[in-house]
Amino acid sequence: MSKLVTFLKNWALPVSMAAGVAAYFIFAALHLPPQAHVAANKLVGFLQPALLFCMLFLSFSKIDPKTVRFRPWHLWMLLIQAGCYLLCVLLLCLTDFSESVDILIESFMLCMICPTATAAVVVTGKLGGDMASTVTYTMMINVVTAFLISVSVPLLNPDTTMSFMQALGTMMGKVFSILVLPLILAVLVRYFLPNVNELVCKPKDLAFYLWTICLALALAITTRSLVHTDVAWYYIIGIGVISALTCVLQFALGHKVGERYGDRVTAGQSFGQKNTMFLIWVAYTFMNPVTSLAGGLYSIWHNLYNSWQLYKARSR
Repeated sequence: MSKLVTFLKNWALPVSMAAGVAAYFIFAALHLPPQAHVAANKLVGFLQPALLFCMLFLSFSKIDPKTVRFRPWHLWMLLIQAGCYLLCVLLLCLTDFSESVDILIESFMLCMICPTATAAVVVTGKLGGDMASTVTYTMMINVVTAFLISVSVPLLNPDTTMSFMQALGTMMGKVFSILVLPLILAVLVRYFLPNVNELVCKPKDLAFYLWTICLALALAITTRSLVHTDVAWYYIIGIGVISALTCVLQFALGHKVGERYGDRVTAGQSFGQKNTMFLIWVAYTFMNPVTSLAGGLYSIWHNLYNSWQLYKARSR
């Protein structure tokens, strides 16, 4: 029994991913009535943001606000992400590609501009990185992403009914509820309820295990999307290759830039680990819905890489 527990602790991410995929196929095989599927969708829709909120609150509670400050590598990462995105927008606006090429370019640009995953704080801590720096970059890139996508939506999709301010307000609302609110709550508890803060900080890996539940739910949703999609197989392969290449590129660039400033792990996680649920939402709301597959596939690649990183960290 102890060996099983040790195995599950050591390989929590791949086990969580496999559990999410298996959960979808088991649920589908039960042939439950439509009402059960509707209820399951509502439950997942509630659980995901609730678990993310709790996970971030636990992580932020362990961070002293005084340590949250700007680092030089933050600027380089912001310039790379914003620059790649704007170049792709310019390319799509000035050239007349086929639909298939447009989809691949949109997939690439969404993977590049997608903000840092909220779980990156947790994984950075597990890998021995600077959690405060990850929080700082996560805040910054979310604001930059919301602004750039809001500006570019009318250019890329002139038929959209959303104005710049409407798009910006919608995205900032999502950022505030998932990212800013738990940070504010954690700071208030730290300063006004120190005993509660001490109690919250006691469980060492609770935030990480909450993330594994979120990951299982995300993989179940990704599996459902892939099974039920009517997108041609060559689009799926193309988007899969693009998302894998951007994942490798961003982790490599993050490690390289971070290494120059003595923050290799933190910069790598901040740049490579993405909020893929945000990517999927942006693709469905503002872009070609087919590009939402990039988010689901990217989540597989970055979590596989994180599993390997955690394995190497345990080996050391």
